[in-house]
Amino acid sequence: MLKNIATSLLDIAYDEQGDADGWPVVLLHGFPYDIHAYGEVAPSLVSQGARVITPYLRGYGPTRFIAPATLRSGQQAALGADLLSLLDALQIEQAVLGGYDWGGRAACIVAALYPSRARGLVSVNGYNIQNLATAMRPASPDKEHRLWYQYYFHSERGRAGLAENRRAFCRLLWSLWSPTWGFDDDTYARSASAFDNPDFIDVVIHSYRHRFGLVDGDPQFDDMERRLSAMPSITMPTITLEGDADGVRPLGGGHADLKRFTGRHENRVLPNAGHNLPQEAPEAFARAVLDINAWAD
Repeated sequence: MLKNIATSLLDIAYDEQGDADGWPVVLLHGFPYDIHAYGEVAPSLVSQGARVITPYLRGYGPTRFIAPATLRSGQQAALGADLLSLLDALQIEQAVLGGYDWGGRAACIVAALYPSRARGLVSVNGYNIQNLATAMRPASPDKEHRLWYQYYFHSERGRAGLAENRRAFCRLLWSLWSPTWGFDDDTYARSASAFDNPDFIDVVIHSYRHRFGLVDGDPQFDDMERRLSAMPSITMPTITLEGDADGVRPLGGGHADLKRFTGRHENRVLPNAGHNLPQEAPEAFARAVLDINAWAD
């Protein structure tokens, strides 16, 4: 059931499934996706007693900023703060957190900085907290070419291109990032409507410029960004997932940071899967969440 709840900055739209007394799970989508990524994962978890919360991130779907003057920031601290605020608004003291891409980053941030709020973590592509201090250090050419869309967004031509062609552009990313996933027109259209949010362009462009130091962040998140600059460890039980056909993060691309998971941790590689793992491999994603819940008992 789609619901709304207000925080200090956002009116957050979220899907809720399961009994209100079930064990809480918050599942977070990435760019450019939406809550339909968890369409098969959520029912599997509900059948095992979970209360599943799947919010639209800032700039997506029916989620809206409350104040017109609020900076439409897409920086990592804003995503983490939104998740923390959602937990507070729903009066959820502790939840299993799961996500990928932007959503995986939000989940990792809360798990790292507010460990009492996370019962456990499922994160696609490993440790998703950005090391902004090294953002301008070039990677190997094989990795650099995969980030072409980020560099495109650094220019006003890129902003205009996303604004004028958002559905075609995001569909191209789906195809490039998940080359083995044969999604159809209806599947894409269900998610693409979320990109019609009036703040989508501003939030996306800010995100990809901030992470390279090209624009300032929202000052209210300065302290959180400072804490994230230490690249804090994640201490609770964690399962990380990788698709072996991921078009953004090649297999093993984040292994150097797996040492930052200092609690019980397992990295699982999913065959024939790309970047959108909960939608491409829902059974494996749901199994990871259930395993984490069991580990935390």
